Amino acid sequence: VLLVESGGGLVQAGDSLRLSCAVSGRTFSDYTMAWFRQAPGKERESVAAINRSGGATFYAESVKGRFAISRDVAKNTVYLQMASLKPEDTAVYYCAAVNRGFINTQSSSYTYWGQGTQVTVSS
Repeated sequence: VLLVESGGGLVQAGDSLRLSCAVSGRTFSDYTMAWFRQAPGKERESVAAINRSGGATFYAESVKGRFAISRDVAKNTVYLQMASLKPEDTAVYYCAAVNRGFINTQSSSYTYWGQGTQVTVSS
């Protein structure tokens, strides 16, 4: 499974950004998908996840109400819509996939990873 993220960039606090993760190589609908992020000097943390059917989602407390994860089966793509961005959202954002039906927030549970996309939010 190949995951390719896009959509990162430099924005100002309060702006919005949408990250995309294109998935290829396997049946997209078999995989639970997640977004993680890692800021300099910090551990990788779970941001959002969506199960294989799209019927269940998870959000970290720090992004609830501001971020939204979704998946488009026709495009084999998972999205992370980010709004009201804050400087503390600055990190490299990674897309991850696991062939499992339920959501897990532990990074060690995910089998496939993208290369990451940088999001920088200036104050």
